[in-house]
Amino acid sequence: MVQSVTQPVILGFDTSGHHCAVALGWGDGEIAHSQENMAKGQAERLMPMLQELMDQQGVSWRDLDAVAVGVGPGNFTGIRIGVSAARGLALALGIPAIGVSSFELMRGALSVTDKRPQMVSLAAPRDTHYLQMFQDGNAAQDPFHFDRQLAKSKLAPLSVEVIGDSADLLFWGHIAPSGYEGPMRAFDRVLTDVPQTLVRIATHKWAAGIDTTLAPAPLYVRAADAAPPRDAPPTILP
Repeated sequence: MVQSVTQPVILGFDTSGHHCAVALGWGDGEIAHSQENMAKGQAERLMPMLQELMDQQGVSWRDLDAVAVGVGPGNFTGIRIGVSAARGLALALGIPAIGVSSFELMRGALSVTDKRPQMVSLAAPRDTHYLQMFQDGNAAQDPFHFDRQLAKSKLAPLSVEVIGDSADLLFWGHIAPSGYEGPMRAFDRVLTDVPQTLVRIATHKWAAGIDTTLAPAPLYVRAADAAPPRDAPPTILP
């Protein structure tokens, strides 16, 4: 593989969903990638997939300029697997780790410089949604958990464009007033091309001058669905 002097070599991966997705980006937009769908087992499969991809492209760990990782929101365990791996690799190799959220993946690499105000929607458990507002191509507020049956106070004003899961339903049912025929629209999308998009966004962040002192952190938005044990804890003998 011939490395570009202007673009970094970035190894990216995402385990925040029911998949293990890996990609390697370099040169003038060249990206090699692989993805396996799986509900569990990402912890055991991730490192072998990364090594296989690098071996196929003739890349060693010392060739990498950065690693990129999907930080969620998504599957709680999967997010922890990916973020922990990225932090460990970055520390061991002395290179930055770049976090990319699922909201950014939903917007897509081609819209990273889009200046329009956009609300990005991700599917959440029990017919709810995770939402985040973007302005000038960047996150403009913290993401939040939205239930369509609850109050609408956190929703954006009408001038926003909605992108993502159930975007049309959210826009016309909760943002646009009855009879609205204005220029703003909704675009239903699903997450596709995850590993390739992850690396493209990470490359854009690299070019824009990322803060390499910040380690990626899981983006959960809501608490885990975990209930306390029903049985009384055992008595600890002295």
